Amino acid sequence: MQDLIRHIALSLVANPDEVEIREESQDDENITIILRVAQEDLGKVIGKQGRTARAMRSLLSAATQEQTVQYRLEIAE
Repeated sequence: MQDLIRHIALSLVANPDEVEIREESQDDENITIILRVAQEDLGKVIGKQGRTARAMRSLLSAATQEQTVQYRLEIAE
């Protein structure tokens, strides 16, 4: 799932070298993917009224629908 988020983020940002993704596991069923980008790219990743971030979360949800693990996307500032 990290690769999916990385691919989307790299296509949006102007500074691809500063894209950082890591996973944090709360328990066996919940994993949070934390996306960190350069400050000037934050608006591109979030999008107007959060539409881009919402779309990324929807894709993540659809990609993991048949898995027992639930993924959550968090965009860090």
